[in-house]
Amino acid sequence: MTKQNKAFKFRLFPNKEQAVLLAKTFGCVRFVYNKMLAERKETYVKFKDDKEILKKEKFPTPAKYKGEFPFLKEVDSLALANAQINLQTAYKNFFEGNAEFPKYKNRKAKQSYTTNLVNGNIELKDGHIKLPKLKFVKIKQHREIPENYKLKSCTISRTKSGKYYVSVLTEYEKEIKPKTIENVIGLDFAMAELYVSSENEKANYPHYYRVMSDKLAKAQRILAKRKKGSERWNKQRLVVAKLHEKVANQRKNFLHLKSKELASYFDAVVIEDLNMKGMSQALHFGKSVHDNGWGMFTTFLAYKLKEQGKQLVKIDKWFPSTKKCSCCGAENPMKLSERTYNCSCGYVAGRDYNSAINIKNEGIRLLALA
Repeated sequence: MTKQNKAFKFRLFPNKEQAVLLAKTFGCVRFVYNKMLAERKETYVKFKDDKEILKKEKFPTPAKYKGEFPFLKEVDSLALANAQINLQTAYKNFFEGNAEFPKYKNRKAKQSYTTNLVNGNIELKDGHIKLPKLKFVKIKQHREIPENYKLKSCTISRTKSGKYYVSVLTEYEKEIKPKTIENVIGLDFAMAELYVSSENEKANYPHYYRVMSDKLAKAQRILAKRKKGSERWNKQRLVVAKLHEKVANQRKNFLHLKSKELASYFDAVVIEDLNMKGMSQALHFGKSVHDNGWGMFTTFLAYKLKEQGKQLVKIDKWFPSTKKCSCCGAENPMKLSERTYNCSCGYVAGRDYNSAINIKNEGIRLLALA
């Protein structure tokens, strides 16, 4: 039996007093994070060439600032402690070469904080959730959390349209037996359809952002003409934010459904390990690449397969899946504009379909080696 984590996200409906306290908590978490980062930045500039000193240097704690800034005592202390942990993680990632130097948090960015379960301070009861300092807050609990799932922590967030959400992290024990791999599918990333499979099936992604682009452009033009900070400007800002949220929710829902479908029918899914950011910049397909959310899709696919003891196999991005003939194995160079693969052996197929078969075959080879 191994311990697994699963998060459940619910809509939160705080009253006016609770909304005020949430706003204070978001602000205090951001304030403490930036204060600690400023101190670390000062130390980093001073001892930039001596990494041993930097590694031994201790992080300041939120308690250090409570005497000078009494308003920090009004909010959840665990939320401030998690801000410190987040900064430590960001700093560690920087020193390991996995990320850039941590940046200051901006009030315009996503507003959220995390709190932990300690002595029953978090509890789900009768359509409400008990949270530190907030007491019971109304939620829309659209799904039940199994009794054997233990609550670990909660992340409370506020969207730009003013909606509140709580993500409840749980822990449970489950024996995941590796599945015998029989059914394998290869997926080739496609700009228009999201993917084309080795079964010659297309995801047929609806391009929610493109569909909404005219409405968004109109709403943003109206926003640009209004005086920033005015009541009418704020009202229009919410209109724009809601349109963006709708697109994001539609996309997420579609990707969840497609990834669940694949994880249910196949024992292994093979994809290419693509650099989507580099692709969007190099090929000037920014909107198209970011619209279909390939990165999000592969994340959903990975955990859905893992839960069932199945596998997501990533092949090297330099593997010549497009050039290679899936029938005879010969390689034929192709231009990006060519959508049909023609081989000298007489094999003719759609470019993406041929590529998906090659990806599947390479995945099966890697699985056999493993």
